Amino acid sequence: MSNKYTIVFRAEGNEDRVVTAGETILEAAKKANVPLDAPCSGNGTCGKCRVKVLSGESESGQTRHISREDYAQGYRLACACEIRSDMVIFVPPSALAYQNRIKISGGEREQAVFSALREELRTLGFTGDSGLEILGLTLSRPDLGNPIADRERLLMALETLRGEGAPPLGLSLHAQRKLPAALREGDFSVTCVLRRGAGEDLVLNVFPRGASNPVIAGLAIDIGTTSVSILLLDLLSGEPLALGSAGNGQIRYGADVISRIIESSRPGGLERLQRAVIDECIDPLIRALCRKGGIDSEDIYRAAVAANTTMTHLFLGVNPAYLRLEPYVPAFFEGGTLRGIDTGLFLHPDAEVIPAPGIGSYVGGDITAGTFSSGVYKKEALSLLIDLGTNGELVFGNADFLMSCACSAGPAFEGGDISCGMRATDGAVEACGIDRETMEPALRIIGAAGQKPAGLCGSGLIDLIGELFRCGIINARGKFIREGKRVCRDEWGMAGYTIAFAGETETGRELALTEGDIDNFIRAKGAIFSAIRTMLVSLDFTVDSIEEVYIAGGIGSGINVENAIRIGMFPKLPLERYHYIGNSSLSGAYAMVNSRRAAGKVTEISRGMTYLELSSHPGYMDEFVAACFLPHTDGGLFE
Repeated sequence: MSNKYTIVFRAEGNEDRVVTAGETILEAAKKANVPLDAPCSGNGTCGKCRVKVLSGESESGQTRHISREDYAQGYRLACACEIRSDMVIFVPPSALAYQNRIKISGGEREQAVFSALREELRTLGFTGDSGLEILGLTLSRPDLGNPIADRERLLMALETLRGEGAPPLGLSLHAQRKLPAALREGDFSVTCVLRRGAGEDLVLNVFPRGASNPVIAGLAIDIGTTSVSILLLDLLSGEPLALGSAGNGQIRYGADVISRIIESSRPGGLERLQRAVIDECIDPLIRALCRKGGIDSEDIYRAAVAANTTMTHLFLGVNPAYLRLEPYVPAFFEGGTLRGIDTGLFLHPDAEVIPAPGIGSYVGGDITAGTFSSGVYKKEALSLLIDLGTNGELVFGNADFLMSCACSAGPAFEGGDISCGMRATDGAVEACGIDRETMEPALRIIGAAGQKPAGLCGSGLIDLIGELFRCGIINARGKFIREGKRVCRDEWGMAGYTIAFAGETETGRELALTEGDIDNFIRAKGAIFSAIRTMLVSLDFTVDSIEEVYIAGGIGSGINVENAIRIGMFPKLPLERYHYIGNSSLSGAYAMVNSRRAAGKVTEISRGMTYLELSSHPGYMDEFVAACFLPHTDGGLFE
């Protein structure tokens, strides 16, 4: 039997320890619940689980992600370093980047998007029907001749106020616990938060009259494989209160859904994955948003959750194992309406939580919600919706028909599997130009003026590779064919482009895009283009049939479509046909939480959409292989 060792992890003032048998540092970190960034699932390819061994014995070869100097100082890849004794390990901020870079903002740009969507919802008649309202009333005071219990006294008064023909009325346990004090503090004048329903009206909360006006808030939640975005809004006005995003804590179990499904099948795996996304990511985000918005969590009475099929299963703690086994059957498409207390979310215990319905094993509620918010479902023009995420998901059609499919694009668009990649938050390079002669870059970085670069987000990655190809610095296979001070080569001979030198970066380490990174990106963009072609062929359409293209995904503040076409990621169409619409999944969840009718429309869309399983389509792999060049093996497609 292997010896047991005590491993101590130190990170930003915190210290965690675990007693474990000899294994890798990454496995020990998982047991200690230390959220190391490991999008490659421990394969040693991403280089993001970089830690420093302060003491103890280990066994690890040097990898291309650790320089000789850093190796001598004790830096190791956690996934490639085997434990041989008690150890003390320092976890630098870079290894916790997906968790540390929680971003909370007033969301000025996003507020403009949501304001426009709110106006459209009003036009469509999808507002004012969240089912929640505030009622104020004064009750008779109890005495010895009228000793009616507080609950019955309140319900009788509400019955009178609502009038005849109203549905049955109930009082939530949360409201019941507050009722005695609220009645007496308000001298039997109270304000109630009431949720109207088809079968029963329910009093969710009660406050003393004269206290501050109650807030009725909602949450729109987008759970991506790599990152999570949440919008807190006032349901009475529809106005956004705060917006936040963070990395999905599940990423230490792998960047793709297959890795997560495999992990969920291990003992305790399903619970670990659910805890990683709710306890470590969503609930801390909700708390931060409540502070920003100046409200209490119990003021949140309604939430809509949009996520891919695997993420929805893991969020609810439902076994996703059969999603990856033929015939690829999920446990459910429609999750119904749940209570807040059932989900573990930090909100009112009786809040309505509505998962957006999915339509296939790899096309989930994020796409049905996005199809609603993009308006593709009601347009006459033949439209293509492209959601750029770890799973590249597509919808093609119009008001007459809709078809969807999903391809495994990998996490490149959200910073995973790219050695210098990161989410679209402060420090991310979101746009880039390169001078053809000098090969010098011009960078646009997310954050305040003077922000130093920390990595590349999706839009910056597309730009950089497009520019490297345009300037003849890389060839069609993504290999470097020019030399200069910006083209670096490591001791293994792998070439890369230096985006920023060590003294110019936030981390103090050189920021470079390697040939390995470019290979990963080419596969990701090839998956997107081949999925587009395969779906069109299956419907007997051509690329020229596409009249409008809507690009979604939180990959940056926008996307340079010209560069995306240049490298063969999108079909060659007039630029005016392309529209970047941001996080359509979050926008769809925003519509669902605002309006019961909008939530019903999303369900209607899901039931009417056809799902194409690419993995079983005979022509998909041929299309994919052909698309794994810059721009494509058939250059005529991009002339």
